[in-house]
Amino acid sequence: MNSVYGYFVVFLGAGIGGAVRHAINRASLPVGSAFPWGTLAINVTGSLLMGLLAGWYGFRSNSGQYWRLFLATGVLGGYTTFSAFSLEVALLYERGQLAGAATYAAGSVVISIAALFCGIGLMRIA
Repeated sequence: MNSVYGYFVVFLGAGIGGAVRHAINRASLPVGSAFPWGTLAINVTGSLLMGLLAGWYGFRSNSGQYWRLFLATGVLGGYTTFSAFSLEVALLYERGQLAGAATYAAGSVVISIAALFCGIGLMRIA
C-alpha cells in the first residue's frame, strides 16, 4: 500500500467528516438548550456507522484498505473519534477481555476528562 496515498485518503475523509460534524453542531444550536444535543447525536450516529462499517468489512466486503481508511479512519475519524473508541471497547468485549473493555472504557472517560481539566487549569495559571 502506498503510504502517501493512504494519508491522502484519510485526509480527504477527515475533511468531509469534520464538515458534516460542523453542520450537525450548527443545526443543533436552535434547539436552545445548554445540553450538547449535537455532540450526543454525532457520537451515537458515529458509533452506529462504525458498527455498520466494521460489520460490512468483517462479514460482507472484500473492499480494499483504501476504502476502509477513507470511511472508518477518515470520514468517521473526522466526524467523531468516539466511534473508534466504541469499536475498540466492543472488540475487547468480543475477544472475551471484559476487564480490559471495562478498564479501557472507564479509564478513557475519566482520564480524558481529568486531562481536559488539567489543561484548563494550566491555562488559568499561565
